[in-house]
Amino acid sequence: MDINLFDFYLPEELIAQKPVQKRDESRLLAVNLKDHTYEDKHFFDITNYLKPGDVLVRNNTKVIPARLLGIKEKTGAHCELLLLKQIDGDNWECLTRPAKSLKVGARVDFGDGKLIAECIEERDEGLRIFKFIYDGIFLEVLDALGKMPLPPYIREQLCTNDRYQTVYAKFEGSAAAPTAGFHFTEELFDKIKKMGVEVVDITLHIGLGTFRPVKVNDTKDHVMHSEVYEISEEAAERLNKAKAENRRIIAIGTTSVRTLEANYSKYNTFKPTKEATNIFIQPGYQYKTVKAIITNFHLPKSTLIMLVSAFAGREFTLELYKHAVEEKYRFFSFGDSMILYGKED
Repeated sequence: MDINLFDFYLPEELIAQKPVQKRDESRLLAVNLKDHTYEDKHFFDITNYLKPGDVLVRNNTKVIPARLLGIKEKTGAHCELLLLKQIDGDNWECLTRPAKSLKVGARVDFGDGKLIAECIEERDEGLRIFKFIYDGIFLEVLDALGKMPLPPYIREQLCTNDRYQTVYAKFEGSAAAPTAGFHFTEELFDKIKKMGVEVVDITLHIGLGTFRPVKVNDTKDHVMHSEVYEISEEAAERLNKAKAENRRIIAIGTTSVRTLEANYSKYNTFKPTKEATNIFIQPGYQYKTVKAIITNFHLPKSTLIMLVSAFAGREFTLELYKHAVEEKYRFFSFGDSMILYGKED
């Protein structure tokens, strides 16, 4: 499809620069896909759109301080690395800047010798494989020297890094947050569980596949970068039981959607596994597992708005976005939310 079919007008002032003070006081656009209606609500109203027996699936990945600013040995040039994916051991795939100067053998110092990265492989589009050299525990060194990888459209600094994490973040490994989960509080989850809604955790460590911009005119030419996901035996069992009983599986965020659909599409069941996926969901894709989606408002021409368009229909999705702009909803990572439901019938 022509990438311009997923474009929309967005005033810059609607791009949220910081989160709301209380997570569940963000706004919620509640969208009934059965009759193409929608309501302006607040996120704490989400319980009105859930029912006993529903299965709420969340991505429990945790963002690491993946942005590293360093000095290239020998030349003293400033370099920036964004850790995307652990390959094995101390070898990581990184997005680099400036990439042209970072060839195999180049070494970058990120803290007076406390953390050194040596380039061991060059890949396309600014990607490199680096071997990290350090003393102690890598994530502790990273906590001391790295910065939270906030999206470039966020220009304000956070008061605390935990606002760029979900309250259920558990397993470290992401270069970006599953932002649809930002709206949930522990108290809201307690209320949801007391309603008889199951909560199931899966993991997808977010890398370049989620936030890489589409640079082609035809979406069929876009290749998704692979990301690693994991579904446990317990999660697979609970998901298979829900599907067999025709209960709604509701995904919190596009990363949960991609994990569920990638796994089920490959195995025709939910299978416990840890592997990579580069699934690209766009209009024409037939959803196999997800019956409702909770998601934020995404970038124009992004793979994320394509995923939503595949679920809700492209024209209706753009209508929803137009309404959100007119009603001054807040957009992107720290923005407001919507729930898309009604496809279970």
